Amino acid sequence: MKIRLLRDRPTQILSPWVILPVFENSPNPPAGAGDTGLATLVGRLRDRKELTGSLGELTAIHEPAGFAAASALLVGLGPLEKWDAGAAFTAGFAASKRLAGQPRDEVALILPAVATDFPDERISALIEGITAGTRGPGLRKSEPGRYAFGTLNVVPEEGEVAGRLEALESQIRRGEIVGQAVNLARDLVNTPPADKRPEALAARIREVAQEAEVSAEVWDLARIRSERFGGLLGVAAGSSHAPAVVILEYRGAGEGPHIALVGKGVTFDSGGLSLKPSASMEDMKCDMTGAAVVAASVRAAALLKLPVNVTAYMALCENMTGGEAMKLGDVLTMRNGKTVEVLNTDAEGRLILADVLSYASERSPSRIIDLATLTGACMVALGLKVAGLLGNDDRLRDEILAACSATGERAWQLPLDEDVREALKSNVADLKNVGGKWGGAITAAKFLEQFVGDIPWAHLDIAGPAWSDSDSVTRDAGGTGCFVQTLVKFLEGSGS
Repeated sequence: MKIRLLRDRPTQILSPWVILPVFENSPNPPAGAGDTGLATLVGRLRDRKELTGSLGELTAIHEPAGFAAASALLVGLGPLEKWDAGAAFTAGFAASKRLAGQPRDEVALILPAVATDFPDERISALIEGITAGTRGPGLRKSEPGRYAFGTLNVVPEEGEVAGRLEALESQIRRGEIVGQAVNLARDLVNTPPADKRPEALAARIREVAQEAEVSAEVWDLARIRSERFGGLLGVAAGSSHAPAVVILEYRGAGEGPHIALVGKGVTFDSGGLSLKPSASMEDMKCDMTGAAVVAASVRAAALLKLPVNVTAYMALCENMTGGEAMKLGDVLTMRNGKTVEVLNTDAEGRLILADVLSYASERSPSRIIDLATLTGACMVALGLKVAGLLGNDDRLRDEILAACSATGERAWQLPLDEDVREALKSNVADLKNVGGKWGGAITAAKFLEQFVGDIPWAHLDIAGPAWSDSDSVTRDAGGTGCFVQTLVKFLEGSGS
């Protein structure tokens, strides 16, 4: 999709469709409508309660009076006082999803003056939403269910913007890159598990990284063994497909310190010998969301040329039930030498992350953030749209929460008290891989903490928001690409 910034009057845009944002319960006309006949019609619809401007509300008007465009799509932005980047993304996604059901050579978007007066990331978020909305989950349908627009013409609401064109263009470009990154993460997650076994997923990640001039290194089984990744080898033992480790490096800040991003990449999780019920396996192609999000975020950082150094580490494997699968009672020796008694093979994510966290820590990053679809317990605690945030550094946690607030993505801090470690004590090893019935998300994070040393570290348990079972006007079923936006925002504010 080509995106262009135009300075034409909104009413004079010749386009099959023009997207006009509308605020909820506002006396003002839609963005760009001025005193046209369309504005009068919208006023009547508001009076009759047939149009409210609520977030994601869509109203199609054909042959809109006063406009050169053939049709107008009114998209609700919600209340003006609550219109933030999260609302902007949702509105853009809804409008784009509605129009992307058919091939369209050209669509125009009118930017509301409230955003263009002081160009900010609500513009970027609108573009991110429109970009993401053109990409559905049906990667293997015989006919496309969604089409990207040939050209998206972005038009500021009437007013003088000459002094702000560079800032507007920057936000539009940012939105395009971040929106594409969200779609990359979604596509990787939505790919069927047979098509993204560890070797194939590693090759795909390396390909998209190198397109952005990000260096990429892939380890095979022999290298993984030589690096003593006992947790990863244990989890992968039941599969006929070898594990892989992918390391991406982007250096945008010279020789300064780097931030480490770590992603869980279980390409399919059967639970191993602690076998999941069939219904619980249906969405387990999403158990590599952490790796997908990390890879997409580093690619976006490189394309945005952010002044930051980032190294991303992804451990990829299948958790299967073959004859060589790890068994309950097995003891694994991890990269840092700690031994772990396996008492549940479905608590596998922490085992592969432990090795990668250990390796990343040895390279002395300034900070470490890991993302993983780690525990059902986090979903029980926080629901399906909120990630659990835990870690050993208050400042890092606060920075991540601030990035979440800026993007509209949601995380909630959970405690990581030292007494939780008691639940991880084993009679035969240094640790066991499960901590009992209670506080499963917390004990899992406490397990991971044993492998980061004293480096500032944060863990995002994204088991809930990584996947959506339902389809709606503002959301697709399948992989969500969650926390790409937050990671990019975090990296923008980090330097190193």
